[in-house]
Amino acid sequence: MQTSALPDLAHTDAKPVHWLATATAMAAVVAAAGLFQPDATATASASEHRAAARDSAAPAVTAPDPAGVTYPLDCGPVGQTVARSAPGDLDGDGGPETVAVVHCAAGSGTPPSGIYVLTGRNGAAPRVVATLVDPAEKLNVTDFTVRDGRISATLLGYSSPSVPRCCPDELESATWQWKGNAFVRSAGPAGSTARSA
Repeated sequence: MQTSALPDLAHTDAKPVHWLATATAMAAVVAAAGLFQPDATATASASEHRAAARDSAAPAVTAPDPAGVTYPLDCGPVGQTVARSAPGDLDGDGGPETVAVVHCAAGSGTPPSGIYVLTGRNGAAPRVVATLVDPAEKLNVTDFTVRDGRISATLLGYSSPSVPRCCPDELESATWQWKGNAFVRSAGPAGSTARSA
């Protein structure tokens, strides 16, 4: 056996007392670390309790269903059709409204559309609270979206009564947003506001 040129090290010939002292020191370090750490179980259960309380206090709010609502649109015996609808929190109160594009259920042709804002909270039946586009304006609605509290649509219209109803010759992009106590239209005539129902 070859001997090392290095001097003997004390820990290479450790006695049981040495190992006992090392184990005791390690146990003290682990215990001290535990005193300064927050209790993970208590923290998790407290946050779970807060989340459960929040969820039970505020039941899920759904947007009003546009089906079955009576819209201010005279269609006679043919009835009304909800062509498109989209939910969104339009007034920033945390509860969703629904925006609906509605027209008469004509068998042919392109009937004019209306854009309506619906609300219905706490079990109340949905109702129209604003008219953004009145069908009396004889416009058709395309590219309809509700996003970030804004309602956007492309409006197709006619420059005169002689223009065939199949072929609109006017196009306008319109956006509405709730400001103060009304929906303000940011495209088209400056500062026009939606009529309240």
